[in-house]
Amino acid sequence: MIVYPNAKINIGLKVLNKREDGFHNLETLFYPINKCDILEIVEGKELKMEQYGITIPSVAGDNDAAAMAPEENLCIRAYKLLKKDFDIPPVEIYLHKNIPVGAGLGGGSSDAAHTILALDKLYNLNLTTRQMAQYASILGSDCAFFIYNRPMLGEGRGEILSEISAAGLEDLRKNYTIELIHPPYFVSTAQAYGGIVPRNKKQEAGIILPDNGMPLVELLQSPVTEWHNKIFNDFEETVFAKIPQLADYKQELYDSGAVYAAMSGSGSTMFGIFKK
Repeated sequence: MIVYPNAKINIGLKVLNKREDGFHNLETLFYPINKCDILEIVEGKELKMEQYGITIPSVAGDNDAAAMAPEENLCIRAYKLLKKDFDIPPVEIYLHKNIPVGAGLGGGSSDAAHTILALDKLYNLNLTTRQMAQYASILGSDCAFFIYNRPMLGEGRGEILSEISAAGLEDLRKNYTIELIHPPYFVSTAQAYGGIVPRNKKQEAGIILPDNGMPLVELLQSPVTEWHNKIFNDFEETVFAKIPQLADYKQELYDSGAVYAAMSGSGSTMFGIFKK
């Protein structure tokens, strides 16, 4: 069984408040893109995994190796999660990485979700999409998105997903293309969250939010040409402060003609939206 786990970008990412469990409530638009890893799963005598392709880039300001959790761990965890409930044999997993690691593209989450999808097909588990999404959500906040793999609003930690209909997204689909820049920096999730001030704290301090606190679903009704001054990724504030070079990559996209550019997720990938 060979599948092609794809990446995603985040169009808008709001860090709303910190929860009692230590996580943050978010609001973001997950948007799938056609940049893929290659994942092969075959039946074997014992569970094993081999990984090829790109390596983890240099780390800026964060030398904690634990932050660079190998992608194979999520695939193995996905297998073990299903193994608890289904009598499936050992498998050999071969993963060729094309999606950069620590880049805000969800590559590891996609690999895990596609492991579930592949095992479901390979062993005729007959899981519903909802059931597979429930398994995936155990593995990571954005894993469930890759089970559905279409534009969806993410809330909570990112695991609460809902369909979205917005004029701006239809405008994007029909009239624009998306291009990526992959700066040579690894950004861990801890690095991105370090020092971030949630929106509720900013509002309590009397700070005016750049989008005036409007819900993302309303902001996405605007044409893509209006997103520049309306839709923001809150992580840019902290990540750019730690890695100033990333702001230059974002500006490079605007200088090249992008009508909208932003960092994806917790970084470091920048994406630009260009007129077809």
